[in-house]
Amino acid sequence: MRPKRMAKTFMISPSTLRNYEAKGLIPPAERSANGYRMYTDLHAAYLECIQAMAPSFGMEVTTEVLHDLRHDTPYDALWTVRKKEVALYEEKVKLEQIIEDIRQLTNENNSSSAMQRFAIHEVSEMTKIPKSTIRYWEQAGYVKADRDPENRYRYYSRAHLLKIRLIHVLQNSIYSEDTVKLKQSCAATEDTDLQGIMNLTEHVRSYLQECIETQMCGISSLWKLTQLLRAPN
Repeated sequence: MRPKRMAKTFMISPSTLRNYEAKGLIPPAERSANGYRMYTDLHAAYLECIQAMAPSFGMEVTTEVLHDLRHDTPYDALWTVRKKEVALYEEKVKLEQIIEDIRQLTNENNSSSAMQRFAIHEVSEMTKIPKSTIRYWEQAGYVKADRDPENRYRYYSRAHLLKIRLIHVLQNSIYSEDTVKLKQSCAATEDTDLQGIMNLTEHVRSYLQECIETQMCGISSLWKLTQLLRAPN
């Protein structure tokens, strides 16, 4: 198949196709007698794998996986993908814990425990998120700390902590239009609005469910490609 036809099949430009080849994401194209590039079913399988994996695993991981295949180390590729599957599951577990903690805080209402305040170093220790990251999120508008009226030090409520943990789940996700919209929604939600934060968690849960579906599609294409590479010529 000539470059233009192959590119059209996968709705990419011929320059993108050449870029994939130059970066080693697909095998070098065969050449016709007059020197034109010619692409095969194997190239098509690589391109299908790229387009299936990139949305759920990101281009960096997709590139690493395809380089492993090109270097004939398929198990390295499979373990890389499994690591990302586990990471997604861990984010799902974190989200479910946030939901449970929101319910608990809602039930406690105005108790002394619910009214606790924490300094930024305490928040960092409890969430395992660097202080610099928390400050950056404040600058970006995702969360806004309260300020001590005397010394102007930042302090955070338990509701703040819930929102910070939710932002952290989003930060670990693959960058996409969906994650941008979710972060914008997060910025628009009041830091102490427990119902609003709960609504956000439901949107994030739906997003993670979509992620696992797209991961399965990517893994399916990867498996087909590994089997094609194993097949005798």
